[in-house]
Amino acid sequence: MAVKEKVIMISGASRGIGKAIATKLLMEGYRVSLGARNPEQVQSDFPSYDSLLVHPYDATSNDDATAWVKATQEWYGRIDGLINCAGLLKVFQLEDEDESALDEMFDVNVKGPLRLTRAAFPYLKQSGDGRVINIISMSGKRVKGLSAGYAMSKFAQMALSQATRNTGWEHGIRTTAICPSWVNTDMAAAVCKLSPEQMTQPQDIADIVAMLLTLPNNAVVGEIALNCQLEA
Repeated sequence: MAVKEKVIMISGASRGIGKAIATKLLMEGYRVSLGARNPEQVQSDFPSYDSLLVHPYDATSNDDATAWVKATQEWYGRIDGLINCAGLLKVFQLEDEDESALDEMFDVNVKGPLRLTRAAFPYLKQSGDGRVINIISMSGKRVKGLSAGYAMSKFAQMALSQATRNTGWEHGIRTTAICPSWVNTDMAAAVCKLSPEQMTQPQDIADIVAMLLTLPNNAVVGEIALNCQLEA
C-alpha cells in the first residue's frame, strides 16, 4: 500500500518525540491522526497539512481513547498504525508510602497505551499489515537512579508491547518497542545532567519510526535499545 493511503495514530504529539514523529510522517505523506489534550494548539503547529486529524485525547481516559479511535476510523476509513508516545515521569522511590505518583504513571504509561491498542486492534487487523510502535525507555530494561516507579511502569509497558506482538502476529499486526535512554526533551532536561547535544534527538527517533513503518511483515524489529552513552 502506498504511504499516502496509510493512516497512523500518534499519542503524545504536542511536543518532543511525538511531535517529531508527527512532523516526519506528515512530510513523508502519511495521513496522520493526533490525540492531544489541547487539540487547538497542536493543530496550529501543523497548519499546512490537509492530511491531518487532531482529536481531543487524555491518556487517563478510556472514553477519550475510544472516541479518538472511532473518529479516526470514521474520518479516514481505516487505521494502519498506532504509535504510543504519551508518557509521564514523576518521582517515586521504593520507600515512599504515598503511591499517588506511581498510580499516575501507571495510568498514563501502561493503561493509556493499553486502552488505545485495545480500541484500535479491530481496525489494525483489517489493515493486514497493522503496526504498533511503543515509545518506551531504557528504564523498561533496567533500573537506575531514583526512578523506581517510572521504571516499574516502563517494565509493565514492555510487557504490554510483547503481549501486543504475540496477540497481533497472526492478524498481520507487527509491534516494536523503542527504548531510548536520554532524549533531548523537556522531560529529560528536568532530570538529566547531559547537555542537549549529548542526548539522542527526537528527530533520530522519528527517523527510526519512519523506517520501521516501511518494513514488510517478514522483516520485523521487535525491540530497539537506543543509547546516547555507553551502558554496561
